[in-house]
Formats: sequence, structure tokens, C-alpha cells
Amino acid sequence: MSIRHGLLALLERGPMHGYQLRAAFEASVGGTWALNIGQVYTTLSRLERDDFVRPRPEGEGGQRPYEITESGRAELSRWFSTPLERTDRPRDELAIKLALAMTTPGVDVTAVVQSQRTAGVRALQEYTRLKTRPSDQDDLSWRLVLDSLIFQCEAEIRWLDHCETTILRHRPGPVAPAGAPVEERERNRR
Repeated sequence: MSIRHGLLALLERGPMHGYQLRAAFEASVGGTWALNIGQVYTTLSRLERDDFVRPRPEGEGGQRPYEITESGRAELSRWFSTPLERTDRPRDELAIKLALAMTTPGVDVTAVVQSQRTAGVRALQEYTRLKTRPSDQDDLSWRLVLDSLIFQCEAEIRWLDHCETTILRHRPGPVAPAGAPVEERERNRR
């Protein structure tokens, strides 16, 4: 997600200063993305430079709120109406890690896969636990973020299962049946 567009969306609600923006951003994503206050102010400076926001007079506490401009509203509207391309998303560090593990001597790729799968299952359990907590209807944005995290974990676990099967299929030596425990598959691989 673009932090600049996130801040513009928050400023569409009304003027806010940096600490308010950080708190509102983190609340909107259910605390799943911690935002550094320095990042907020750096982004605000760039948004001001690009004429997407403008500062307002300082408040009583010495904080300077910002408000969105018409140019900022147009940019925000463009962002909301433009679908994300797969190439716009950050590189998949896990895919890169596994690709490098495959070609790095001494790395047990299956252990890397298993470690990641275990972490993914734990995260999935935690997200599912969070989903069972009672919430009010106003928490819909957090529920959607949580659903996204659950779907991403499920997809990652399925992909890791596929990776392990593919790795075992392409390694020399006997391979245990597909339903065999990981330990047996590893023992047969050696």
C-alpha cells in the first residue's frame, strides 16, 4: 500500500497532524502495519511539495495539521479507481529466499520450507483467533484486513506444500508417499 495514498485518504476525513495520522492509519489496518512517525512527516512533506496537501495554522499544542487539496482529492480518486498491477507490489521475499536456498550449498531447503510453514500456521491460528473476538459493525475495515491476512496465510501454506512436493519430486533418491509425515519423507530423501 502506498503510504502517501493512505495519508490522503485519512485527510479526506478532515485535517490532522502527523501523530493523529499515524494513529488513524494504524487503527484502519488493525495494527497490522506499524507506521514510523518520521515516515509520516517525510510523506507529508512530499505531499505538500506535490500540492496534494497544505499545512494549516498550528493548534494549541504546537501541532501543525494538514488538509487535503483539490489536487490531492484528484490523486486519491485516481488511486482508488486504478487497480493494482502485480508488478506494482513489492517483491516476494519468501519466493526469493527459497530460490536462493535452492542454489546455496549447505542449505536444507526442506527445513526452510517447514520452518516457514510452521510460522504460517501459527499466524493463521492467531488471525483466526482474532476473528472470533466480538467486534462492532464499525470495525468492518479491520475485519476485511484480517480476512486478507487469513487468505494470504492460507495461500502461502498451500504454495509451501507445493514447493515441498516439487523439491522432493526433483531430488534424487527414493521418495516417501505423498501422505507420509515430513520426517519419513526426509529420511527417504537422505
